[in-house]
Amino acid sequence: MKAYDVIIIGGGAAGFFAAINIAEQNTNLKIIILERGKEGLQKVKISGGGRCNVTHAEFIPSELVQNYPRGEKELLGSFHQFMTGDTMEWFEKRGVALKIEEDGRMFPVSNSSQTIIDCFLSEAEKHGVDVLYNHSVKSIQKKHDLWLLETNQGDFTSKKILIATGSNSKIWDLLKHLGHTVSQPVPSLFTFDIKDTRIKDIPGVVAQNVAIKVVDSYLESEGPLLITHVGMSAPAILKLSAFGALEFEKRDYKFQIKINFIRQSFEDCLHGLKAFKQDLAKKTVFKFTQYDLPKRLWQQLVLASNISISTTWADLNKQQLEALALQLTDAEFKVTGKSTFKEEFVTAGGIDLKEVNFKTFESKLHKDLYFAGEILNIDAITGGFNFQNAWTGAFIAARSIVD
Repeated sequence: MKAYDVIIIGGGAAGFFAAINIAEQNTNLKIIILERGKEGLQKVKISGGGRCNVTHAEFIPSELVQNYPRGEKELLGSFHQFMTGDTMEWFEKRGVALKIEEDGRMFPVSNSSQTIIDCFLSEAEKHGVDVLYNHSVKSIQKKHDLWLLETNQGDFTSKKILIATGSNSKIWDLLKHLGHTVSQPVPSLFTFDIKDTRIKDIPGVVAQNVAIKVVDSYLESEGPLLITHVGMSAPAILKLSAFGALEFEKRDYKFQIKINFIRQSFEDCLHGLKAFKQDLAKKTVFKFTQYDLPKRLWQQLVLASNISISTTWADLNKQQLEALALQLTDAEFKVTGKSTFKEEFVTAGGIDLKEVNFKTFESKLHKDLYFAGEILNIDAITGGFNFQNAWTGAFIAARSIVD
């Protein structure tokens, strides 16, 4: 049986970040990371299309927490302890410069996730952190003041453990045996499957600023919308999928959405279309795109309003004007399912937040048991927010473990 001061279960972003911070703050502690895979940091590797979306350029805690459908209240105090600016400083002190892109996402200047992986591996080695791969944890028990861990490759003991295994149902089951409550995991961050003639032939088209509402629900979002081969994606949809994760699962991913493509009321739009009828009288409606919409999208909405390719603005009757105003401001689409968003699979679910002390990220049920990252019932929209949760939780847990 191998004895350590601190065992970290999970060799992902939160696990490595915690291990390095513990080792830096107390060089005398014997620390090990147990990772079930043949290599670690897999989510880091694929995040942001292989560039690693490290965090997001939002520097006010009360604003940052609004990107977390689950965990908003709990993370507010935590972000006052370790925040986006602290993340930037942490990496830059270790030779990894970050850059901010137009949409606020932050990446290493190298544009490669390997830079982050190399940083973690070299820091762990430098500080004497042991890392064992292919080690699957079979049981977790506490005897007297020691944690006993049984793995497929031998047993380990330690005074303190930190669990950072993400959405791992086997570890959740072990924690249930220790009395913890686990919220049933459901998918978050997914795209919508939609079969509709209006979007069938225009994949790749982006409407820059739409507003979306889910029919018979409080859920709504706004932002860019991308037409895909199977339906719709981009921030407006992904944000909706995160905040509606539990509701959509209840509805078996079948529901109606209404899209306002031009962010105007029906009345204002109708008024504008009547003005176009006067000002553009001889021009054909189909060819002359309005409201800065992508041409192919405009044309599909025109055809859906029973307006032919050759109809001029002057020829439009009252019904056609109203139909076009409706398509532009209140177009209804039927969602029939979901698709995973790239490899950035995120789940809503995990350890019940009431059972964790967010000043220390320690279990309220068991002393010397800590959590960080997606093992908790915390998740965020896309854009670097899930990683910021990992860095913050891991840093605070590390400091608590050393104290």
